[in-house]
Amino acid sequence: MGATGMLGTAMIQTEEDTAREIPGGSAPRYSRRLSDKILIAFHHACDQADFEVAEQLLHILEMMLTRRPLTPDGTRRRNMESLIAAHERLWHLRHPNSHDM
Repeated sequence: MGATGMLGTAMIQTEEDTAREIPGGSAPRYSRRLSDKILIAFHHACDQADFEVAEQLLHILEMMLTRRPLTPDGTRRRNMESLIAAHERLWHLRHPNSHDM
């Protein structure tokens, strides 16, 4: 699968919202995980052709996803696939004349 296919999958996965209980018994608040927000910011930086910022965001995302998880939630594989897709996108943007093999 090419970078474009992986990118589509990564973006769909980060669009999922997760519910979080607010102390005090009020209604659940919906928000994305911090890693999802960083991935979205990475793609925004790529869209703006700001590759330096995109690379820094990618390093932060990689650090977050590769450190030891606090709780096993079963999303590690999906997170790693998103990280790989992000690396592929940045590489293809920096090397536009390269051909896929």
